[in-house]
Amino acid sequence: MRHLAPRLLEWQAARAPYAIASVVAVRGSAPLKPGAALCVHADGTALGGVSGGCLEGAVYDLAREVLASGQPRFVSFGYSDDDAFAVGLTCGGEIDVFVQAVDEDLGRVLAAAHLAAAARRPVVVARVMPGLDGQTGGAAAVWKDGHLGSTGSAALDLAVLADARSILRHEDAEDDTVVRTYDIGVHGEPRVLFEAWFPPTRLLVFGADAHAAAVSQIGAFLGYHVTVCDARSTFTTPERFPHAHEVVVDWPHRHLAGVETDRRTVVCVMTHDPKFDIPVLAEALGRPLAYVGALGSRRTQARRIRDLAEAGVSPEAVARLHAPVGLDLGASTPQETAVSFAAELIAVRSGRSGRSLPLLDGPIRPAAGADRVGRSRAGDRCTA
Repeated sequence: MRHLAPRLLEWQAARAPYAIASVVAVRGSAPLKPGAALCVHADGTALGGVSGGCLEGAVYDLAREVLASGQPRFVSFGYSDDDAFAVGLTCGGEIDVFVQAVDEDLGRVLAAAHLAAAARRPVVVARVMPGLDGQTGGAAAVWKDGHLGSTGSAALDLAVLADARSILRHEDAEDDTVVRTYDIGVHGEPRVLFEAWFPPTRLLVFGADAHAAAVSQIGAFLGYHVTVCDARSTFTTPERFPHAHEVVVDWPHRHLAGVETDRRTVVCVMTHDPKFDIPVLAEALGRPLAYVGALGSRRTQARRIRDLAEAGVSPEAVARLHAPVGLDLGASTPQETAVSFAAELIAVRSGRSGRSLPLLDGPIRPAAGADRVGRSRAGDRCTA
């Protein structure tokens, strides 16, 4: 839901009624992960999606019903073998969807969460889901040092705030969605939907050429927070890199030395010049990053390995370098090279082979596993 924030903030500022349909659990194969959301305005406008297409119409109609009635809904969708045109997931999986209208209190919570996320502050949104009586409780946005909103129960507030802050302690975590059930003496054992929004993963692109421009564009498309850095001010301008979130004129290694990174951070070096390449790669390979890649020919890479060894970089660290960058797609243009890089990055981060799908057996998408569900009692922390 976070990527819909600009429009949702506009709706909330205009006090426009709308409903949110959120994927809260996935079993088997499904197009989108928990956390995917379809938001429906009272005028019929729809933002986002929950299934990649096959369920959008049914969930849209459900959201319109919830807007009209004010009553939240919790619905499961699966594959229909009997009728190819029936509502169902053609990929064979099953998803649970929570739909609720956004009232004034929830609107304030969501607005605060969206603004925090825009400022790169980690935040968890907790929403109480329908109980046995069909009614929801409240909602809260939780930061490490504060919160806004309430679940409607003092005992539940204490448990939810503690669990939300436990989630926030994982500094290098990805956005996540989980449902937890609480045994705190409240009728129906309330279920709470937690949505963790962490700052977008950083993609640091070093170099200011056409290849760097293409990589910055595809990185932004994939949802990374993209920084382009080069020491040459003539070429390192926002006009040449319109898709980058930041354009920095500095020596690459000096800029990287001053940047906070984590295990999700991606570095791609496109400078083609040893006086830039070697210092920044030595800095990058000394950090626990998700991916470090560098553009260049095999001859360039052979020289680069020697230069890194002379700079004191260990063989183990050098072995983490993806160079020449990208998968074997036959890429030649900057745009094709960027696609090759992105394909390798996705394969590395998911642990997949990067081979053609018809040559492989097994699931196409990473296994969703069991529901992300946990149970907490008063005074206990959930381990889900």
